[in-house]
Amino acid sequence: MLCVKDIDTFYGTSHILHRVSLEIGDGELVAVLGLNGAGKTTLLRSITGVNPAKTGLIEFNGADITHLKSHKRTHLGISYVPQARQILPDLTVAENIIVALLGRGISTARVPQFVFDYFPALKPIIGRKGGVLSGGQQQQLAIARALVQEPRLLLLDEPTEGLQPSVVEEIQTIIKRILGERKCSVLLVEQRLDFVRDITKRFSILDTGRIVAEGDIGQLTDAVVKTHLQV
Repeated sequence: MLCVKDIDTFYGTSHILHRVSLEIGDGELVAVLGLNGAGKTTLLRSITGVNPAKTGLIEFNGADITHLKSHKRTHLGISYVPQARQILPDLTVAENIIVALLGRGISTARVPQFVFDYFPALKPIIGRKGGVLSGGQQQQLAIARALVQEPRLLLLDEPTEGLQPSVVEEIQTIIKRILGERKCSVLLVEQRLDFVRDITKRFSILDTGRIVAEGDIGQLTDAVVKTHLQV
């Protein structure tokens, strides 16, 4: 599905990612962990083309997308839910979703029915503006907006940040359903270790822009956490 090989990414003259490599298979969820500033978001932005890699290779379904424009990656089936969610505050829930469909070249005035199956909490607030939603409602809307683009690869940047435990459980259930019911792989950036251990089978840890540990989730031991994920 996705192969990232030895990429280097910069912000201006600042070298952020150093020869980073990872792979995701069909229908697989891989978690990327790391302290703040480790380069996790930059990795997602490199995959989406928002902040393209300067060197290395990114392949998606066997095609080289390293230098492809961001909107063309979306059309190929890569959807990104950023940490800030980027809900359009002056548009309603429905309008936010319809705009996302337009980004995939789909012109419609209706929200697909499956959105309410996955996100029933959005149905009674479908006419409410995005800017007045709670954090949990915004996160569900952000994932719904990505999901209507029918992605083959869904990138989630800290989807549980700032959410209360009951909402975290809802997000966890939704991600599991996406993996089980839709033809979609997931690359998850997350800080909650209990969430990661429950939802994924493989992990990679970034530290100052380098992969310093990776493996099956059973290898995410307390010793590994203490070495790489504690300040």
